Amino acid sequence: MKQVTIFCDGSSLGNGQVSTRAAAFALLGFKGVWRAVGEYLGNATNQQAEVAAASLGLEALREPCMVHLFTDSRYVVETMCGRYRRKTNHEWWQRLDKASARHKVKWEWTRGHDGHVIQEAVDRGARKIAAQGSVDEDVLREATDRVGSVDPFEVALKVEAQ
Repeated sequence: MKQVTIFCDGSSLGNGQVSTRAAAFALLGFKGVWRAVGEYLGNATNQQAEVAAASLGLEALREPCMVHLFTDSRYVVETMCGRYRRKTNHEWWQRLDKASARHKVKWEWTRGHDGHVIQEAVDRGARKIAAQGSVDEDVLREATDRVGSVDPFEVALKVEAQ
């Protein structure tokens, strides 16, 4: 199985208000090549956007993989590792369960807004898509350009060491 690294983030501008604008974003890394995917979610909470971001990254894989998935959402990591119960957002969790079923996923929390280049790139991408109300190829390209050709495996090791 291929070893893939995924960094993902969700954003909900106006979270909890009547007119939220949410988006999900993921960067998938394999052998020094990064690919960005994004999705405009419309009216969704920040927690729903975080779950959708993990789903989006896993859904973008074309074959079963060994995945090291990083997110700044403890909600996602703790729930997928069985430490939090699913009390709400059941349809969002169903999407993530389906997306993760064919992969071997290692779920890992990483600190958000801490200057990590890849985590910052997915955060920026999610916020831009939410603000624009659509996925723009320029936003995807900007994220991959920002990350460059950093080896995903090395990134995973560095994040774990922090």
